[in-house]
Amino acid sequence: MRPIPILALAVALNAGLAGFAVADQPGPDWLPVDQVKKALMAEGYTEITRLEADDGHWDGEGIKNGRKMKFDADPKTGAILGEVAD
Repeated sequence: MRPIPILALAVALNAGLAGFAVADQPGPDWLPVDQVKKALMAEGYTEITRLEADDGHWDGEGIKNGRKMKFDADPKTGAILGEVAD
């Protein structure tokens, strides 16, 4: 049996990790998660099941009027920028 050279092993491991995405981070002037959730609840959401920073806005999922929804929210105000039934 021939040992695998360290460089080949490193390349193989690195290639395997290439598919993992790094999550975006909220900006320093963004509303905190709890305040965004409060704003979403004021807009009719009864449950927020996912909320994360994504491409300059809050991206999430929740329940509104008994329906599962996907939404984008403004990072500084928490206002809904768009929403669709899931």
